[in-house]
Amino acid sequence: MKQTNLQKIQNKLRSKFINSGVQMVGPDTIFFSKDTKIGRKVVIDPFVVIGPKVKIGNNVKINSFTQLENCTIEDNVNVGPYARIRPGTVLKKGSRVGNFVEVKKTTVGKKTKINHLSYIGDAILGNSVNIGAGTITCNYDGVRKNKTTIKNNVFIGSNSSLVAPVTINEKSVVGAGSVITKNVNKKSLALTRSVQIEIKNYKKKNNVRNSRNYKQ
Repeated sequence: MKQTNLQKIQNKLRSKFINSGVQMVGPDTIFFSKDTKIGRKVVIDPFVVIGPKVKIGNNVKINSFTQLENCTIEDNVNVGPYARIRPGTVLKKGSRVGNFVEVKKTTVGKKTKINHLSYIGDAILGNSVNIGAGTITCNYDGVRKNKTTIKNNVFIGSNSSLVAPVTINEKSVVGAGSVITKNVNKKSLALTRSVQIEIKNYKKKNNVRNSRNYKQ
């Protein structure tokens, strides 16, 4: 079968990067742009799409089903699987962006981890930050995009919502399930959570609200 111009371009780019030392698993499923820049000791798994204006440093692993566009990946970074790195993002040295994470117009600091199921947009993350699973930055108020700043050594618990504009200062902790709307002071615990209700000796009925044991 005769190759199209697009196939010829992609095969030429694949050969170029393989010859430069890039390790590819299933190279026919990996797509590059003409301006892609890749450093040394880089491994790319199958089904990765690298869009325009992407720069990848040394000793980087790009896992399967990851999409990169107009971003910078510094040295010793691990991305994916199933990650989307959108324009304006910088992943600093030693950071980690894991499965089902979307990052847009954000600087992710050194050794910072966003491991699972999160959206981080219009944000600045310091060094050694941990972002728990299910965390989102609520960056759009319906009119404009707002910035979230998370400083060094902050721990964000799972399923947290950070309503921008907001700043989480150094060495603070945000408890799981919190909705943060105000700045958090240095070395503080921020927690917003409803009181847990327990109904003892509960018996399930068709209409829970008619149960004598139910209290609003």
